[in-house]
Amino acid sequence: MKNNVSKPVAALLLSACILVAPASAQETIKIGVPVGLSGANSVVAPSVVQAAELAVEEINAKGGILGRKVSLEIADDGSGAAGAQKAFDSLVFQKKVDVLISMETSAARNAGLPIVARGKTPYIYTSFYEGRSCSPYLFVNAWVPDQQVAPIVDFFMKDGAKTFFLVGSDYAFGRGMLEFTRKYIEQKGGKLLGEEYQPMNASDWTAVISKIRSANPDAVITSTAGGAPNVTFTKQLRSAGIKARYGNLAVDEGTAKSMGPDAEGIYISASYITGIDSPQNKAFLAAMEKKFGANLKAPNDLSVPQYEGIYLYKAAVEKAGSTKSEDVLKALPEVSSEGPRGVVRMSKQHHAPLTMYLGQVQADGSVKVIETFRDVDPGDQCPNLRT
Repeated sequence: MKNNVSKPVAALLLSACILVAPASAQETIKIGVPVGLSGANSVVAPSVVQAAELAVEEINAKGGILGRKVSLEIADDGSGAAGAQKAFDSLVFQKKVDVLISMETSAARNAGLPIVARGKTPYIYTSFYEGRSCSPYLFVNAWVPDQQVAPIVDFFMKDGAKTFFLVGSDYAFGRGMLEFTRKYIEQKGGKLLGEEYQPMNASDWTAVISKIRSANPDAVITSTAGGAPNVTFTKQLRSAGIKARYGNLAVDEGTAKSMGPDAEGIYISASYITGIDSPQNKAFLAAMEKKFGANLKAPNDLSVPQYEGIYLYKAAVEKAGSTKSEDVLKALPEVSSEGPRGVVRMSKQHHAPLTMYLGQVQADGSVKVIETFRDVDPGDQCPNLRT
């Protein structure tokens, strides 16, 4: 049978097919999640992945973002610099993700930032950290020392502590947090009796604990790499019978639960605890329980910002009407998201004011809130960046 389609129409149809193919290939919005599935962060990383999975499932169930489905591309960064370089490179240049949203060690973040800049990829960093990491592509929705240190130090001093001993992991986070803490203690009239650092993967703290015993401080404050080092240090500190007040600047609620009885009595300062009494938090916890059941990892101050970070990205894309990096980067400082921690707005120098909670870990791993501090300012983080 003779084909009645004219040559010009046939050419037009062929052209349309060619145009449709790339659009269809770009249908899914890809969120890259480089995270420490191995190494120091391996204790907490599974909870972060679960939180990301729930956010994506919820968003897709409501039609996605700008009508496009969302998917996750997860890469193990090994909790360190070398692994991060491989993970970031793969996500940015091979997987061609639209955004990176992740909780990582500071070593991994610092190693990944040049790759982010080269790829001009928006990067929402969802981990508490030592502060003052500045890039046009980096946005932080977690706490910094300016928000987190004062509640613990002030509480200890009100309780009679005058002498302190600091212990950290020997990398940017450990040293940065404790440098801020040391200055704050001295500013408040306290005395520092010692300051010790161990490698990120340290598991034997015998020598450090011996120095703590000899110094006999009123309080010990630690800033060790999230996860495994927190567990090993705390276990050995408890076994040594050290009775000083113990504040941990890096332990999250999930890791505290994994420590068992050793965690009891630790003081923490966090922007999220599971006991927040709000409809949004209750709905989040119920959704996590429904999705993961017996496999649920305890939601915590590292996984919840991950969940909220994905919604923050959604808000930025919808405000921009586009997933183009330059459009999203312009929109991110102007949007907020409401989640388990309440409303979080990227309103100051690519960082966010946060409500902070001073808490004490109980025998069952839960956290008892001692005091709440509303909308704590992140301080002067990146003054050269748009506010």
